[in-house]
Formats: sequence, structure tokens, C-alpha cells
Amino acid sequence: QVQLVESGGGLVQPGGSLRLSCAASGIIFSAYTMAWYRQAPGKQRELVARLTSGGATNYVDSVKGRFTISRDNAKNTVYLQMNSLKPEDTAVYYCNADRVKNYWGQGTQVTVSS
Repeated sequence: QVQLVESGGGLVQPGGSLRLSCAASGIIFSAYTMAWYRQAPGKQRELVARLTSGGATNYVDSVKGRFTISRDNAKNTVYLQMNSLKPEDTAVYYCNADRVKNYWGQGTQVTVSS
């Protein structure tokens, strides 16, 4: 059974930082493209950052220079380091694993507010 379990969300002030983690089980983690998506209230889910099995990354323009996606294949975990957070980063953040099949985590809430 495939599981993606996110953690690390919470409430942070503008300009602050958070690191999200997503622990995967039930898949050959190193073979998967891993990604973070987010969905704000009333908006569509959007891709935030993607990291392929080969190490290639891409980011949505709004987070470039502020967010960094990384992975530890030994721990079956993907991370999203989020710096200089803005109120518009407030959303539920979802972990995604993609290869032949596509899997989602349950999401973790990130709220950026003073």
C-alpha cells in the first residue's frame, strides 16, 4: 500500500520559514518524480516544485528563489524548504509521487499571517 505522509506545516509570520517533509512508503522512491502542489481556498491546485529521479527541478515562478525542493532517497523523503514566506503562500500543500502511477498525500496546512 502506497502512503505519502506530509508534515511540517503550520502558522508562520510573513518573512518566516518552514520546511515541509513527505515520507513515502510502498513505492520505489528513487524512481519517482516527486513534487509539491498547493491549493488555496477558492483556487485550483497548482504545481509548486518538482524534482525528477535524475535531479532536475522546476518551480512555479512565484516561488523561485524562495523555495527549494530536495530529496533523500535513503530516507524515502522529499522536502520543501520555504523561505521568505508571503501571505499568498497560504494554502494546503500536497506531496505527489509520479511515475507510471500517480499518488497523493493528505496535505498539510501552511498559513502565513501576522
